[in-house]
Amino acid sequence: MAQVETGQEPPSCAQQLLRRLKVPLIEALSADPDFVLQHADSLSLLSHREYRQLKALTDPYKQARDLLDHVIHKSGDTSEEFLQLLMGKELQEMFPKLMILKELPGNDQGLAGEKRRQTVEPEENLPAKQTCSNGSKMVKEKDLMRVARGIGHSWREIGTGALDIPSVQLEQIQENYPNNHVDRVFAMLRYWSRLKRSEATAACLHSLLSQGDWALPPDSIDFLLDTS
Repeated sequence: MAQVETGQEPPSCAQQLLRRLKVPLIEALSADPDFVLQHADSLSLLSHREYRQLKALTDPYKQARDLLDHVIHKSGDTSEEFLQLLMGKELQEMFPKLMILKELPGNDQGLAGEKRRQTVEPEENLPAKQTCSNGSKMVKEKDLMRVARGIGHSWREIGTGALDIPSVQLEQIQENYPNNHVDRVFAMLRYWSRLKRSEATAACLHSLLSQGDWALPPDSIDFLLDTS
C-alpha cells in the first residue's frame, strides 16, 4: 500500500482524480498537447522552467504525460484549477474524449467542484469594490493587453488590492515573465479573466480598476465601457 511521506500533505480530491484518470487523460490530450500547454501557461500553472521543458518535447504522448505529472505533483489548488480548465467548454469542444470528466459519477463530480466552491463562497463577504455588475460584454484579450500597457510598477498592488489575486500567484507570474513588464501584467489580467469566468466583463474590470488607491487614469480604461 502506498504511504504518504512524513511532512507531506495528503493529496487533494483533484489530485486523486487526475491521477486515477491519468491514462485516459493522456490519450485525450495527446491529440494536441501544445494547445493545453498554452492554456496552462496562461493560467500560470507552470513555472517558466517547467514550461520550457514541456515545450521542448516532440512526442505528443510524453508532452501530455509530463504535463499531467507536473500538475499532479504541485499543490491541490493547481490540480483543481487544471481540472476546471479541462472541464471548461473550450477544451471539451477541442478534445471530445475529455467528456469522461462530464460523465463522472455524482461523487466524483462533487469532488471536482469542491475546491472551486470553497473559493467562490467567501466572495459573498467581499467588500463592495469587488462586486461586478452583469449585463456587460465579456472582456477580450485585446482589451486586457490595452489595459496592461497602461499599468505601471504598481501592478502587484493592483493585483492584490483590486483584482483579489493571491500574492503567491503574482510571484509565479513574476517568475514566468521576469523581463517583460507588459506581458507580466497581461498574464495577471488574463489570470483574473480565467478565474472570474462569466463575471469577467469589461464593466467589471473597469469598476475594479477605477476605485481606491490603485485607480487608473480614466483615459486608460474608459474604453472598456464602450458598448459599440
